[in-house]
Formats: sequence, structure tokens, C-alpha cells
Amino acid sequence: METMTNQRPISPLYIVDEDRLRANLRTLAAVRERTGCRILLALKAFALWRLFPQMRAYLDGVCVSSPWEARLGREEFGGYVHAYGPACDDAGFRELEKYCDAISFNSRSQWERFARPARRAGSAVSYGLRVNPEHSTQPPGHALYDPCRPDSHLGLRRSQCEGMDFGEIDGLHMHTLCEQGAEALEVTLDALHGKFADILPAMRWLNLGGGHHITRGDYDVDLLCRLIDRARDLYGVEVILEPGEAVVLHAGVLLCTVLDVISAGNREVAVLDISCTCHMPDVLEMPYRPRVALMERGGSFPGADDPRGGREGRHAVRLAGHSCLAGDVIGDYAFPRPLRVGDRLAFEDMAHYTMVKTTFFNGVRHPSIAVRRDGRIVMLREFTYEDYKSRLG
Repeated sequence: METMTNQRPISPLYIVDEDRLRANLRTLAAVRERTGCRILLALKAFALWRLFPQMRAYLDGVCVSSPWEARLGREEFGGYVHAYGPACDDAGFRELEKYCDAISFNSRSQWERFARPARRAGSAVSYGLRVNPEHSTQPPGHALYDPCRPDSHLGLRRSQCEGMDFGEIDGLHMHTLCEQGAEALEVTLDALHGKFADILPAMRWLNLGGGHHITRGDYDVDLLCRLIDRARDLYGVEVILEPGEAVVLHAGVLLCTVLDVISAGNREVAVLDISCTCHMPDVLEMPYRPRVALMERGGSFPGADDPRGGREGRHAVRLAGHSCLAGDVIGDYAFPRPLRVGDRLAFEDMAHYTMVKTTFFNGVRHPSIAVRRDGRIVMLREFTYEDYKSRLG
């Protein structure tokens, strides 16, 4: 149940700023209007379904990677539902067919097992194939997020497509980017053309996946629109984009509290009431170093990138989570003053790939979820011991 408060927010707490979310959505909607493309929300990045009613006016639907995501998208967002996953079984495919308008398959064998019989049985779902253009644009160290790495199992290479009847296929799907600009998309489209130029004109749609940082301040939106128009005109296809991170970029924070400050070797360590591995796992997996703001006592709550929070100073400290994992370390920071027990910190850009990836490891308390609406904090969900217990039996 939603509750509103003007009190100091509880901790730990995810907060999504609706004004910032709306600004991102307007940017995406402008691309959609200029080019006629479809833009879908990637639920793998952000699935806070209570905000879907505000998002429907700006986006065409959702892209999903599992039957549960597909059901959530159909029931709570509506619109166009496009699925892709590396593999599914018979029961999973039946579920996807119930909820999806389009399904992209990862392999020739999955296509032949599911799409071909379904099509011949009269299915109204549009079926496509994910392809691998075999051209990586990822920087060194990003192998975890590189679908074009040499040993990638994601998408068919052109050599694996020989002998296929593409007349039965409605569209091609690629996803190669991660937090990248339109320049990376441009070279990837050139690589796609080099591999599949003879096939693309026979397709109805071309799904360019996600990883497009469209709402980042320096993103070249004009180039993106030109690339979409070029693909549409060259191949006669409908173009689909699946941003996730770009939808909520700079729109969320994770609020936490300092539980203890200790000495560890030659470092001062502040232990927080959040866990890196439980609540912001991409910090370890990516890895990356999130920005953080110190909220002075009695001050108003800062939003993402809000200058009211102190971020820099000469007092160095390591920030660590309170799980028992030795590597539950967020990073080394410096603040305007030494941190004290009870201090509040706000980690920025914590809407995407956080709430969808959290765990109850160690029984660590799960952050509550709220939105900032018209200057007030609206609580959407608070978690209890029963939530932890119910996942185990």
C-alpha cells in the first residue's frame, strides 16, 4: 500500500524520482516520434511495475527474457511484448506464447523446435532470430557484458545460418551494446550489414536491443535518429529499441546509514546498513564505482546528482556492506568530514539493475522502495522477515 511521508526517510531505502524518470521518458518519446520506431522498456533492468501507468504514454511496451517477465509485462504494462531468451522448454514456450506479440529465438534448434511448428499451427505471434554481428564495441574488462566476445553463446553467427529458410522468419534481433553511444551503434550496424545485408530486406522488423545510453547528457540523439531512419529506409523494416538503463538513468538513489566506523589496517572503514553484494551487485560484477552524497543531519533529501549532498573532501574512508562476505566493499571515498555512526549516505544512479537483482543473502534486511513525487516520499513497499522466510520454503 502506498503511504506518504514528510518525515526523514527510513533506511535502507531505494527512491525513484518521478520527475527525473519523466524527463528520460520524454527524451525517448521524442526519438520515437521523430523516427517511428518502437521503444520498449527492458524489464531486466527496471521492473518497478507500480510506475508502469506513468510510463505507458511514452513507451510502446516491454521486452522480456522469461515467462514471468512476460506475464508481468502483459498484465501490468500492456502494449507490445517482445521476448528473447537464450533457451526455453516446452512449458516456458507455451507461457511466452500466451503473453507475447513477438519472440526472438537464440538458436536454430530452438527456432525449429518451437517457432516452425507454432507458425504452421496458425500462431499469431511474430517470430524472429537473434543474430551475432561478430563485432565487439566493448572496452577491455567488459567481457561479462559483451555478447560479441569470441565464445559468446548469444545469437547466431552468419556461418550458422546457412541453409535456413528466412522466408519463415519475421525479424532479426541483435543486442551488442552496454552503456554506449550512437557511434557504437553505427559501427555495429555496419557490421550487421556486412553479415546479413542479403537477408534483412526480407524481414518485417529489426530489433536493435538495448545498451543505448540515449538519456545521457552527451548522447548523440540526432545520430541515433539518422541510423534508425537509414535502417528503415534501406531494409524496409520496423526498427525496435529496448533501452533499460536509459529509461531510469540518474532517476534513483539508494539511501543508507553508517552503522559503525572501524580501523582496518591503515584504512578507516564505514560499515553501512546496505550490502554491495545484496543490493547493488553490479558494483562487484561490472565493476564500477557509484557516486555517493553525504546527507547532513536535518538537511533535505538530495536526489540523484543533486549538489546539496557532499561528495568530495580530504577525509578518506572505505565504504563496506554489512554482510559477512569479505569482499562486500563498495569502494574508497573521501568526504568533507569524518563519517560518524548514524550518518546518512545516498548512492546515486541506483534505479537500474538494483531492485531486479537484489538477494536476501545473510538475511540482510532488504531496502524498502519508494518514489519521490511532488517533493514528498511515497512508500511503495517495505520488506519483512516473512519475505525472507517465504523464499526458503
